[in-house]
Amino acid sequence: MDVSKVPSPVKRVVHLGSRSYGRLTAPARMEPSFLICGGQRCGTTSLYRALAAHPTVLKAVLHKGVHYFDVSYERGKGWYKGHFPLQRSAERIRTKYGVEAQTFESSPYYMYHPQAAARIAADLPDAKLVVLVRDPVERAYSQHHHELARGFEHERDFGNALALEPPRLHRQEHKLATDPTYYSFAHQHHAYRSRGEYARYLSVMAQHVGRERIHVVESERFFTEPEEIYDEVCSFLGLRLDLGHPAFERHNARPRQADMDPGLRRDLTNYFASHDEALTTWLGRVPIWRQA
Repeated sequence: MDVSKVPSPVKRVVHLGSRSYGRLTAPARMEPSFLICGGQRCGTTSLYRALAAHPTVLKAVLHKGVHYFDVSYERGKGWYKGHFPLQRSAERIRTKYGVEAQTFESSPYYMYHPQAAARIAADLPDAKLVVLVRDPVERAYSQHHHELARGFEHERDFGNALALEPPRLHRQEHKLATDPTYYSFAHQHHAYRSRGEYARYLSVMAQHVGRERIHVVESERFFTEPEEIYDEVCSFLGLRLDLGHPAFERHNARPRQADMDPGLRRDLTNYFASHDEALTTWLGRVPIWRQA
């Protein structure tokens, strides 16, 4: 059956039924041992597909991103577990490969939502977190293009969208941090500049889960040295390295947009200088996009 040809209303009914069944069978389901937490437009889908192809990894059911720890936390742990494979699937992998199976999901907003890290620490106290980072100037430009294409942004000029960011995000982070029921469309979709302040978000995550449970990957390296980066991530996650490599592909890459205004690029590069310097301590070297 070609899923792409199934009408959207039918898909919604199927997903609703699957979630209901998943909630009922939650006690018999796996819990994720790791998460891809971001950043947005940094290659998370490509890494998700690569890790999902590992023979001892089982991906989340239906969706790569469950968005439980950011916008769906009120649904409860049973709802969350309903998105993951049954234990009997893990048993088959254990029998075949002699190791414990792992499952995971990828929700890039986890990195940015003020309450996500604390929720992850409480509900998945042993889970490891994988974070991808990318040249923040290119990331911001790519996000704007992406949000336009999805209809979540109506300001077509990137410079104007950047100018709108401060008023759009005014006190939004504070409201999200203090009210667990609050949702901010602007914070999720219009934070072009602030989402490139990687070290700030990584520090918050480390306060809750511990730095040793966070692995940071430069997406530029992943796309140029996929085998090496894949092996590094697998080693961090405790996955076997002797089972070969998947076919590495680039997913969710949109056609290249027009070149950025040189003056705007210069301003953004200067803006991110201190943030990139702070990221150096996480990477153990100057970020690849800052290297001459």
